[in-house]
Amino acid sequence: MKRVIKALICIALVFALVFSLTGCAKVGYIWDMTMKGISDVRSGEWNKTADVTNTDVDSEDDPPVIDEFIAGNYGGIEFGSIDDVVKYYSDAYNKTKAKTAMYKNEDGEVVEMYAFADQKEITITDIKVEGKSNAVLDKLVPQLLGALYKPTIGGLQPCNAREPENDNDEKGESLKTCRVQAEDLVTASVKDNGDGTITISMQPKTVEMSRVGMDAQGRMFTSLNDLGAVVDAVDAFSWASGTTEENCKVKYKGGTAIVTIDTKSGEVVEAHYDMHVYVNIIHASIAVVHDKSMSAVVDYRCDFPCSKEFYDKCNVHPVG
Repeated sequence: MKRVIKALICIALVFALVFSLTGCAKVGYIWDMTMKGISDVRSGEWNKTADVTNTDVDSEDDPPVIDEFIAGNYGGIEFGSIDDVVKYYSDAYNKTKAKTAMYKNEDGEVVEMYAFADQKEITITDIKVEGKSNAVLDKLVPQLLGALYKPTIGGLQPCNAREPENDNDEKGESLKTCRVQAEDLVTASVKDNGDGTITISMQPKTVEMSRVGMDAQGRMFTSLNDLGAVVDAVDAFSWASGTTEENCKVKYKGGTAIVTIDTKSGEVVEAHYDMHVYVNIIHASIAVVHDKSMSAVVDYRCDFPCSKEFYDKCNVHPVG
């Protein structure tokens, strides 16, 4: 998923917050500000902020949501530790993501993209203002997200572009090889499927305000980068007290990567990346509304391989 698309997801969250604070009567005003934020995103202004320090929470606050690791032989491969699991996954990831194929893009041009492509689903749910749900907002935010988000394919997560030469992090360094480390994980497990494949499940540790490729969540998923910078791009927005870093909390927690690997080829044949993001904003002010709070949950799921239906939906198709 491209950087602009990730930022647009953030804009949808900002819209939800601003709409919540001002009410239905000012939808046009809110929309104008949201478009201003989108303009800033496209121009790159949203990303001109200081780096954010990512902090993992204690293990007591990071319970496993997958099976715990059990050493053993799975599919003829010996796994003695989580380090072995990560190494095997990394080798399969690198081999799979190294493969490219020719596609016809939306403009009818034939270009080189990742051969093993995904289909994506993004949802924003559990939107609450001052701890309460808003039925109108629950309908508007998915509509806005649907209007802004143009689906397309991508490579194994994390992935900032479907073309390998453009798949880089914010520092311009390639994301074509795996960066996951054993210390990034709450736990990992392995299952022998009895058909020449094994399935590896991994759960990265909780991270606050994740950046792609830079932390436990960002090395596993295409995280949203700095939501606080997008909030700051809305000119009329301010804080009743405190700073953006103090008032805008974006916690990545409980997400999983479930990856099936062919033990003969050593390549990924199926994968499901499911990232969960919990957004909490406090002390927010806009117009005559002062010191309000808002929360929402973002679910970003990437499933491999891509279906024909999704290729049709995004109007991108393999050649041959």
